[in-house]
Amino acid sequence: MLRSLYDWTLSLARHPNALWALAVIAFVESSVFPIPPDVLMIAMIVARPSQAFVIAGVATVASVAGGLAGYWIGYGAFETLGRPVLEFYGKDAYFAEFQARYNEWGAWAVLIAGVTPFPYKVITILSGATALSLPVFMLASVVARGLRFFIVAALLRRYGAPIRDFIENRLGLVFSVFMALLLGGFVLTRYL
Repeated sequence: MLRSLYDWTLSLARHPNALWALAVIAFVESSVFPIPPDVLMIAMIVARPSQAFVIAGVATVASVAGGLAGYWIGYGAFETLGRPVLEFYGKDAYFAEFQARYNEWGAWAVLIAGVTPFPYKVITILSGATALSLPVFMLASVVARGLRFFIVAALLRRYGAPIRDFIENRLGLVFSVFMALLLGGFVLTRYL
């Protein structure tokens, strides 16, 4: 099953509309979707190494745009959904304290979440809910997502064939590590 899913992803990566699919996935992942765009991006770069930086650029732009959508979800929906819940439980004063602390360190949170497996969408929505400075949010997002996608693109472009062979020969291990990192990121959101 895993092999057929891998082969399907590679065939999608070679499809003429693969860049559009990557853009959509990168956009929705930054605000609501749980699966990161890296899976398709890596397959696309393995299939077309000469296009590595174009692929990384599309992933970066779409991801930052999706992050902006997540920011607006947090900014616009917090007052209608989040604040009444906090008020009901008598915790609205705590949010003001949290907001001040978050905004002091928010740029670092965006940078860390944008580069690591920590779910970036959580930080995009939280940044909007706390009204983190939009220019700070955007700059941190561009730097973080750009680093994440362009470093992967550069490594795959340079070492594509050996990495592809490693992935194909150890598909189960690679998938397990990827899922552990993804789930670990979600677990971290619960405790941070």
